[in-house]
Formats: sequence, C-alpha cells, structure tokens
Amino acid sequence: MEFDFPLRKIIHVDMDAFYASVEQHDNPELKGKPVAVGGGSKRGVVSAASYEARKFGVRSAMAGYIARKNCPDLIFVKPRFERYKEISQQVRSVFFEYTDLVEPLSLDEAYLDVTENKKGNPSATLIAKEIRQKIFDKTGLTASAGISINKFIAKVASDYNKPNGQKTVNPEDVIQFLENLDIRKFYGVGKVTAEKMYKLGIFTGNDLKQKSLEFLDNTFGKSGKYYYNVVRGIHNSEVKPHRIPKSVGAERTFFENLSSEVFMQEKLENIASELERRLLKSKIAGKTITLKIKYSDFTLQTRSKTLPYYIAKKELILETAKELLYQSTLENSVRLLGISLANLNTEKKKEESKKESVLVQLKFDF
Repeated sequence: MEFDFPLRKIIHVDMDAFYASVEQHDNPELKGKPVAVGGGSKRGVVSAASYEARKFGVRSAMAGYIARKNCPDLIFVKPRFERYKEISQQVRSVFFEYTDLVEPLSLDEAYLDVTENKKGNPSATLIAKEIRQKIFDKTGLTASAGISINKFIAKVASDYNKPNGQKTVNPEDVIQFLENLDIRKFYGVGKVTAEKMYKLGIFTGNDLKQKSLEFLDNTFGKSGKYYYNVVRGIHNSEVKPHRIPKSVGAERTFFENLSSEVFMQEKLENIASELERRLLKSKIAGKTITLKIKYSDFTLQTRSKTLPYYIAKKELILETAKELLYQSTLENSVRLLGISLANLNTEKKKEESKKESVLVQLKFDF
C-alpha cells in the first residue's frame, strides 16, 4: 500500500489499570481481588478499577455506590497520586532510553516516535516489546502497546491485546484494519457520536469511508474532516514532547449538595485560589473563563465569558466566576463546581515557535 503522506513509526504505550495495579502491587493482599481507587460512599467516585472489578461493570467515573452495587466484594482504596507520579516518572525514564520524542497524555500513557531512535533499532515492534519488559522489570507493572504509522492507529491498536500485550498495524495492513474497525473503537468517537453514526448506517470504518467529505462536514461539523481523514489512514499530528495545555482548571466535589449561590461563593474562592496557584506555577494566563456546574442529578452545565485581556490573578478569576454563577438560575442543587481558564497565552507562544519540518517517507520494517 502506497501512501502520499509521510509515514512514521509511532508507539502508544498504555499502562494496564494503572492506579489499581499500583495498589495491588504495593499491597499483595489486594492481588486478584476487585479493587477500585476512589471513594465508595454515596458521594464517592471511582477513579480507576482493577481488571477483576471491571468484570462486574465497574468503570472509572462511576459513582461509588453504583460500583459497590455492581460488585458487593469491591475493595475501595484511597488514591495516592504522589506514588502514581513517582512510578510514572520511572516509566518515562524507560521511554527516554529510546527516544526524546515522548508525548505524555497522562500519568499512565504516552506516544513515542521511534522513526529514528537512540538504539538504532529499525523495528518499532521489537522496541515496544523491550520497553514493556523494562517497565515490568523496573516497576513490577504491565503495559500494553500499539504500533503503527501514526498516533491515531497506534492508540487504537494499544487497546487490542490488553492487558500485557501489543499489536502492530503494518503500513500495508492499515487500510484493511481501519475498514474492519468497529466505529466505537475509533478514537474521538464517543457514545453520543456512535449512536448518531448508527442511525446513519455507519457501523464500521468501511461504512464511514463511503460517506463524502461534504456529507461528514454537514453532519458532524468540524469533526467531519477528521473522520474523513483518519479512516483513510491520514493523521499527520506529530509526537510533541512538550505539549502545550489548552486550558487549566480546578474543581471540587462537595460532601453535601449546595442549593444556594451564597454558599457557593466561598467554595468558588477556594477553587479560584487553587487555579491561581496552578497558573502562576506554570507561568500561564488566559482570557476565557468557564464555570462548570454539576448538579445533584449528575447533569452538567458550563457557562463561559471571554475577557479582552489575559488574567491569572485570583481576584479577577473569582469576580468573573461569580458573575457567571449569577448569570441564570440554578436548575438543581449542586454537587460539583469548577473553574477553568482557556484561550491561553501559550497559544500565542505556540504560533511563534512553529517551525517547518520536512519528513522523508521511508520503507518501514515494523
């Protein structure tokens, strides 16, 4: 299969049930048992679940009481983020043995561009295997990997042989792989979009490929071109070692639902203080403030305002957040509030730092 765009050798590494696996590793009594990291109370939320718990339908972001209902033997463990960060750094140190082109997505997953690598190894498949073994030797934890010509396919592939496995999609297999792919497995197609596609008769990549760019644009807006391209193996996003954040935020879930804006002002002040701390630490400012409101029935609402100037100070953040809070009447009692800042000055820096790069198309031995 010939492609008229540059090919890369991309690996997506994803730690298996990371938070829960760390807890099971550090406490052998938890091994082989259904474990959830998070809170099991009525107000609690599952941050991560072990594979033993997932068999009972326990998933991240699930309410703790529902998780316990699904799995009565579920063991809840409080999160230890400092420990997770510590192990994440150990994992990343392995990545940097092979390439400096590492783009972390979170503590437990990252993209690696090994087109040219420090080991001089032409096989991305073998590199992924070595990396996974080194991670296990160093941390006692398993990882899965996807290997292909771009980030999109590598990420999809990393989910195929979980846990503790890997899948390579060679250049000549890319088109067939995408055509046979269930639309729900396309990265960027969420539950709502999948349902919409089903109604349009789009169940697989091949079904998606039959739709014109005009049709996809009219139906899915800005995402239309993305869907049109990725199903054809086109995804030219480079691995970016220093990802520039598009927004910075902070939020709080309350032990008791709040029903009055007056009670929420104090909470907003605390959230604004935390957001200011994060902004100053990263030396970031922004123009667009968004207030996030999650109601007691779990419905979510956001309210935003864009200012004509960059801000990072608590006082200005809080002033705008309060304005947004009183913008309209609350629909219900509130269980969570959050404030985020977008339209950051990093976007300006990003444009200034863009450089033209020329990529040579190679014949790959994956």
